[in-house]
Amino acid sequence: MLSIDSAHLNEQFETVFSAIPERSFFAPGRINLIGEHTDYNGGHVFPCAITFGTYGLVRKREDELIRVYSLNFEDVGIISFPLTDGTYDAQHDWANYVKGVVALLRADGHAVGGFDFLLAGNIPNGAGLSSSASLELVTALMINEVYGLGLERIALVHLGQRVENDFIGVNSGIMDQFAIGMGKADHAILLDCDTLHHDYAPIKLDGYDILIMNTNKRRELADSKYNERRTECDTALGLLQQHFDVASLGQLSVETFETVADELPETLRKRARHAISENERTKLAFNALEDGRLDAFGQLMNDSHASLKSDYEVTGRELDTLVAATQSCDGVIGSRMTGAGFGGCAIAIVDKTATEAVMQTVSTVYEAEIGYAPTFYIASVGDGARELVEEEVK
Repeated sequence: MLSIDSAHLNEQFETVFSAIPERSFFAPGRINLIGEHTDYNGGHVFPCAITFGTYGLVRKREDELIRVYSLNFEDVGIISFPLTDGTYDAQHDWANYVKGVVALLRADGHAVGGFDFLLAGNIPNGAGLSSSASLELVTALMINEVYGLGLERIALVHLGQRVENDFIGVNSGIMDQFAIGMGKADHAILLDCDTLHHDYAPIKLDGYDILIMNTNKRRELADSKYNERRTECDTALGLLQQHFDVASLGQLSVETFETVADELPETLRKRARHAISENERTKLAFNALEDGRLDAFGQLMNDSHASLKSDYEVTGRELDTLVAATQSCDGVIGSRMTGAGFGGCAIAIVDKTATEAVMQTVSTVYEAEIGYAPTFYIASVGDGARELVEEEVK
């Protein structure tokens, strides 16, 4: 994982762009404690921002040229495009996220100028901790501040989602951008994705670690079955609306759903059951964590993974192996996949005295079953996207 410090970033900016950066920004990644594939179904999620993320150093230009460079993709070099180029270009690779922010801001009538932008992220590659939303938010915040657009934070959150949906072509919900834009240190966010009503819950895990476990399986969200799952849920909702006056699956209870569940085709029934039951689990998990009932919280995590495996079918061999191995270890309160699935990461709540042993056991089991090792990270819960003072870059 890339090591990041202020001096290195400033030196790299000067080397790449032959100039000194003017301002620095940061947007975190996120983990979702529970509430998976509920955001686009109008349900609840329970994410938090983490201290891994994307750093961006910028200098305004006097012309209309945009130049971007990533220390994570140095072999790609500087990617340049004019301010007026508002089209997706596969050759521009990761820079399309930056281009999408610029294009949508300009389409909305905002005055944006050229800039040189150096980026560096320490979110593990392919981990499903929302590196794309982190890149969207660090870009949106940077442009908002540098060009004095005066947009409120929630507008930047919506902008990031629009980039993902309309420019990149991934039909994702708003959870990732919301958690990254609105994160608060040592708190998780219970977010109603239908109304955007949200409550912060202090994460009181005294004596426990949040363990992130990367499958190290390559995953491409845009090429996965993510959009297929969303279409299946939309189809299931249409059938359920013949029985109930609801605008989203998140407005149904499990009890109500089960009265007509048998009338849905099997696949649609399973998809809807997950979305509806996961929404209920998420609200229960918020209450459990707020009350300090960690055992109840952990069981809800375990139940969440089982539903994602059996009803939503987005886990796969790698995630299932990680989670099963983790759940079998002493000191583990609960474990589940986090993110879209199809690879990426799982998380676990682990007694600090058992963390090292858990990592060793899980690594041994996973490598024997899968053929290569997972990677582990201890998560710290941090603040959302922000401009940095120099001492914050470390």
